[in-house]
Amino acid sequence: MREVRACLLLFATALAYRMVLAQQQTSVLRETEDGRQLFLANCAVCHGPDGDSVYGVDLGRGKFKTASSDDDLIQILNAGVPGTSMPAFSKEFSRIEMRAIVAYLRYMKSTSSATFASGNAIQGQVIFEGKGECLNCHRVRDRGSRVGPNLTEIGSVRRTVELRRSLLDPDAEILPSNRFIRIVTQEGVTIIGRLMNQDTLTVQLIDSKERLQSLKKANLKEYGFIDKSLMPSYRDKLNNQQLADVVSYLASLKGIGAQ
Repeated sequence: MREVRACLLLFATALAYRMVLAQQQTSVLRETEDGRQLFLANCAVCHGPDGDSVYGVDLGRGKFKTASSDDDLIQILNAGVPGTSMPAFSKEFSRIEMRAIVAYLRYMKSTSSATFASGNAIQGQVIFEGKGECLNCHRVRDRGSRVGPNLTEIGSVRRTVELRRSLLDPDAEILPSNRFIRIVTQEGVTIIGRLMNQDTLTVQLIDSKERLQSLKKANLKEYGFIDKSLMPSYRDKLNNQQLADVVSYLASLKGIGAQ
């Protein structure tokens, strides 16, 4: 009996530890995602999504001019850097938000990849529009399809490592705004498209023929998200140089009129 109680106690302790660990991991992921949103909205304007657009600083790889600790980074966010274009964010960000940004900077460093081959954006555009057949699903400025996500500003919101990963392993990360949904109507008609919006009564999507559809949920037999990305992997379709070229082209897409 003592042995059984000891085993049960050990099991309960292990289970409690796993639950605490899972909660901590969830908290870290939430903080990192909050930091990512804040960084893209406020910091990427000057530093770029990779954090390497300011001379002498590479935030994505942990290269700073003066900071050597998290507290140093928070101080810079709080007070800015006198004599430079780095402003103070003491009025814009709370202490918690500053720590979230720092958490995201640490995440960027931990996920930064080894240096890849240098790409040519012009050649990348040729591959994107030709061999890659990317315009069959995506749109850039006034060209292409509306079935998939619009990539006109993708270079302003996605890191180079993320762009490369999306080409090689589309299932690795699917943003909520890019999720596809499968719907079956009461009549048995199946519709697959990119979710645009949904509320209590309706669901709106762009279907495979680029039509915006708004359907009443009461008229649907079933509906749900598609777990896998509909985008194909280019792992066996592009060599390393072609991949680098396409990534370089995507990174150059900063919006209409941007160079």
